[in-house]
Amino acid sequence: MPRSAHHSPAVARRLVTATALSLVIAGSQAVPAIADDAPNTPGMVSAGFYDPPAELPAADGALVRTEELPLALSLPSIGGQQLPGTATRLMYKTTDSNGRPAAVTGAYIEPSAPWRGEGPRPLVAVAPGTMGQGDSCSASMGLERPINFNGDSVSVGYEDIAIYRLLAEGAAVVVTDYVGLGTTDRLHTYVNRVDGGHAVLDAVRAARQLPDTSVTPDSRVALYGYSQGGGATASATELQPGYAPDVVLAGAYVGAPPANLTEVIEGIDGSALVGALGWSLNGFIQAHPELQPVADEYLNEDGKAALGTLSTSCIGDGIARFAFRSSAEWTTTGQTLGEVVEAEPAVREVLDDQLIGARKPATAVRVATGVQDDIVPHDQARQLAVDWCAQGGEVTYQPVQIPDLGKGLLTNHVTPLLADQSNAISWLTDRLSGGAAINNCNTLPDQP
Repeated sequence: MPRSAHHSPAVARRLVTATALSLVIAGSQAVPAIADDAPNTPGMVSAGFYDPPAELPAADGALVRTEELPLALSLPSIGGQQLPGTATRLMYKTTDSNGRPAAVTGAYIEPSAPWRGEGPRPLVAVAPGTMGQGDSCSASMGLERPINFNGDSVSVGYEDIAIYRLLAEGAAVVVTDYVGLGTTDRLHTYVNRVDGGHAVLDAVRAARQLPDTSVTPDSRVALYGYSQGGGATASATELQPGYAPDVVLAGAYVGAPPANLTEVIEGIDGSALVGALGWSLNGFIQAHPELQPVADEYLNEDGKAALGTLSTSCIGDGIARFAFRSSAEWTTTGQTLGEVVEAEPAVREVLDDQLIGARKPATAVRVATGVQDDIVPHDQARQLAVDWCAQGGEVTYQPVQIPDLGKGLLTNHVTPLLADQSNAISWLTDRLSGGAAINNCNTLPDQP
């Protein structure tokens, strides 16, 4: 078992939060960027780690391989341990939306801070927000290099802040890279409901198998995710009873979930994050090859080139290259991708199957959404809470009320994440300590 830290929880929280914030504020000045000739082997990662083997274990969540993961920035603490803790890079097996085995990478972090809540140290599975689609964009790589330039793309490990704050509370953290993000055998299936939910649940199973951790079979488990991550945690709560009954959940934070992709397409098109439409289309064509003829019919040369570029791009260059463009520029007909979806039953059917909210969540959920969010539109996120309440779900709905900070700029989407993060983490730690959640479904009609 790891040695116990001897500093106070308050000191640990201050030091680790300061560490996390410094990663973002200092950026490339604090953490040197990588000039990487081999995008799949940044920093100290072993050559080939992200290359899946030809055969995978049979069991979902089974570990394929692990290695030490050096965190980008750590601080010495009293007692000789490093803050925020020690990290392990991992690869594990999951099942994708077509029922086929897939390798997923991620990371587990054993915290230095003690857990002072009820019961053994808990485990939080973090589902990252949008990182991009290139192999160098993964959250596990972001823990090692928060700002990563590999010559072609720019990745930003912004989820490190939430991860470090959870570690400061004394919770162990496992973060998933999702299907195809990091692993080199396929494209990342961006916002795929089943792939995302399975990857999150199997990350918990993988973390439980690691030796010499403080996580026990009795450790409570919670999920944390915002934006793409909010969709993945939402999906995981719906899929858990049938897919992973052994992963009993204490609670899930579902921030700004893209629950209705048809509506999200309208919010993203023409915004700073229009590149996400290309990531979505690439992923759905991979999962549903029957969509390829439709894509061939509608995409012009600019559209096909954009999808090719985005398939290797991270969020930084996705914004830099495609911000505020209309998807109508990518089609032979001049229609937007949203209009193509409406015109093509095969595409509509795939997106309809991605709807989250048709199944009751298996645990207490906190659904948070910025009332001004126009990227992952507020109304469809609120509707998820309404749908779950109608099914008898244990829902804490939290509208994050901020001024309109500019349409299409990402500010209305990102600001609620930061403004609500402390409350979200406090809500999760209460669930991990055994506290009951407050169901406020009866107040929904009066809330924005």
